[in-house]
Amino acid sequence: MSIEVGINLEYIRCEDKPFIAGIHRASKMGYRWVEPMVHNGRELLSEAGYFHSVSLDEDPLLVRDILQQYCVRASALSAHCPLMRPEVSVPYLEKAIRFAAALGAPCVNTDEGIRPSWVTREEAHDIMRYTLKAVLRIAERHGVYVGIEDHQEFSKTTEGLLRIANLVDSPMLRINYDTGNALLGGEDPYAGLEAVASRLIHVHAKDISMEHAATEQGKVSGTPVGCACGDGLIDWRRVITILQKHNFNGVLSVECGTPDQAERSLRHLNTLLEALDEHNSLRIVPGS
Repeated sequence: MSIEVGINLEYIRCEDKPFIAGIHRASKMGYRWVEPMVHNGRELLSEAGYFHSVSLDEDPLLVRDILQQYCVRASALSAHCPLMRPEVSVPYLEKAIRFAAALGAPCVNTDEGIRPSWVTREEAHDIMRYTLKAVLRIAERHGVYVGIEDHQEFSKTTEGLLRIANLVDSPMLRINYDTGNALLGGEDPYAGLEAVASRLIHVHAKDISMEHAATEQGKVSGTPVGCACGDGLIDWRRVITILQKHNFNGVLSVECGTPDQAERSLRHLNTLLEALDEHNSLRIVPGS
């Protein structure tokens, strides 16, 4: 697969469209990988067709059929939950892992979540370790990775992200790196990407506009979506070069706010990938 470009379905949220509309539009743009968001139980907006999230109570094979109908595959499931609340996150992530396995998605992405007021910083990592130990038993059985994202109090730093990703000794515990969250959290996204490269399973291709950074950089631990890739502060040529250097084999899942941004992101990233692939092929000496 090498490096390919996918889309997180958050891009369709601005239009109040359902899951199938997001899949259809992504396919028409030329995306071949999508990252659906899942939720527990039933909720009004999705049931009424005004939101793109998919219930884990749906038949996953039905969802798989929809993906196949539009010639796309799931790069991951967006299954964010509070790791410091095991009564919530353990059953939710276990269900998401089984759902991902049925879809053929290689991983579920999550983050630490917001630390509950009754959990101290000293207690937090022990609770997260318990949650991840319980969840990873299921992940190992089903062959689905759990990708920890940089997107809250502890994981907003590269050091904190790696600490969570090393709480449990399991080959299925990996990292879903979000470039935009790293930038807004005050990290150097390129140094961070280098540091976590050996643990990567998935990448959120999130760009941040100059205006957005001026308002929130260093003040937040992340943001739901960014601008179109190529319109913001992230140097995507540099990101791709780092990934290629570390032999990353996976998907850059675009996280942007509108269909227009999704279309322009795909065009920008594919142009860079094609140019870098051509450049790398020219560097190969015949007969070497």
